[in-house]
Amino acid sequence: MSETGTPEVDDWRVYRGTGLTAPEPVASLPSPPPWRTFAGQGTVERPSDDGGEGARRIGGRRRLPRVPDPHEVTMVNAALYLGRPLLVTGRPGTGKSSLAYLVAAELGLGPVLKWPISSRTELHDGLYLYDAIGRVQAARTSSGEEVDIGGYVRLGPLGTALLPFERPRVLLIDELDKSDIDLPNDLLNVFEDGEFEIPELVRLAKHQPTVTVYTHDRGGTAEVTDGRIRSRAFPVVIITSNGEREFPPAFMRRCLRLEMRPPTAEQLGMMVAAQFGDTSGLDVERLIREFLDRSEQVGGLATDQLLNAVHLAARLATSGAYEIDGEWGKLMTAIWHPLASLEPE
Repeated sequence: MSETGTPEVDDWRVYRGTGLTAPEPVASLPSPPPWRTFAGQGTVERPSDDGGEGARRIGGRRRLPRVPDPHEVTMVNAALYLGRPLLVTGRPGTGKSSLAYLVAAELGLGPVLKWPISSRTELHDGLYLYDAIGRVQAARTSSGEEVDIGGYVRLGPLGTALLPFERPRVLLIDELDKSDIDLPNDLLNVFEDGEFEIPELVRLAKHQPTVTVYTHDRGGTAEVTDGRIRSRAFPVVIITSNGEREFPPAFMRRCLRLEMRPPTAEQLGMMVAAQFGDTSGLDVERLIREFLDRSEQVGGLATDQLLNAVHLAARLATSGAYEIDGEWGKLMTAIWHPLASLEPE
């Protein structure tokens, strides 16, 4: 019983949106439903260091927990429990991509695997790349020795995420709405089956069943058996979209959806603190108020535009230029330009 006399209820949430890095990985993650359980064999080691990418994305000077949106926390946990991709929508600059780094940091899931999407991106770009020309050129200078094909196969971010890791990796598929119209449909089988084949390795499987290939992680390698990669713990997939187009119903059926809301003044303040630490000497509250007012006037600004202003204010504070409202106001108008157009109002 709690102190108020009401029965205590176990908190079902694994992810809480604190923004704090876990000193150790979360002891246990929820088991997926039977239809989202995969049979990958073996264990691939994941790197523990992301080269500072997470700290750069979410701030490395955070002393207090961030203030999360309760709906964000609910939907991330639902995706963890169901083993389904989370489609994160919202206007630019609302922290859609950062969510992947927050989840990885809090749950101790290692470096985020990022797959940025463009209009020319195809499924095989995310799965693997095979340098056939490089292998042929190497064979010509190898004095008759057989050239190991594994040195010319590199798994993409999606392919790496599907390796049989003991704990799931976090995969960020960034700005999927920029893709060719076929890519969302091409992802369906991979999301459903949690596995794929590398045909170049399948053809060699009889006389070379195990091949060591490169992964998307810095300096990473993994063994591939019989040319097939099969997930053991399905990755935490976070897909971002700026809403530039709709996705097909078959794709949407396999995803959960989260609409990111613009951050509040309190959330912006904690974001500034996480990036800059001590901001004494700067009127951060005033900057945030002016940022929110400007954002409302122009139809929405990105949070990194606020961070740019704080960084510049910190640099100019010692010179006194920060106190000159006229000059500072013109500078902020230039930095806080509308996202839809660079033309002056």
